[in-house]
Amino acid sequence: MTLTDLKQLFDYLERAQSRFSMRNELMFKLLATTGLRRSELVTLTWEQVDLINETIRIDGKGKKERILPLHPHLMPLLASYKASLRSCQIYPTEPVFLNKNRKALDPRGLHVIFKDVLKKAGFPPTLFTLHN
Repeated sequence: MTLTDLKQLFDYLERAQSRFSMRNELMFKLLATTGLRRSELVTLTWEQVDLINETIRIDGKGKKERILPLHPHLMPLLASYKASLRSCQIYPTEPVFLNKNRKALDPRGLHVIFKDVLKKAGFPPTLFTLHN
């Protein structure tokens, strides 16, 4: 994606008014700004998110740990998203991102959401893919 494409996508995400708009905005901004892979995003738990140091700890490929900095603009969105969840959904071992059934999101579900968001943001759904 070019910067212009990202701006168009982010503009849509920031205006969206759905039950999952805050979740979707956070997911795609994290993917765009941190270098997270989709598999890492869907397995992300609250214990990996350090709001104080503004980082995410990822156990990546080959069991190599990576510390990813969070963009300062994401911090209010992340805090708002966390505050919108029920207390049982923010235990350290709970997944950060849930599907419509309040279960852990899986890579296929993320792919479906991504294609839907692309279409609603004005892009052909086949134009972009997520990083595995």
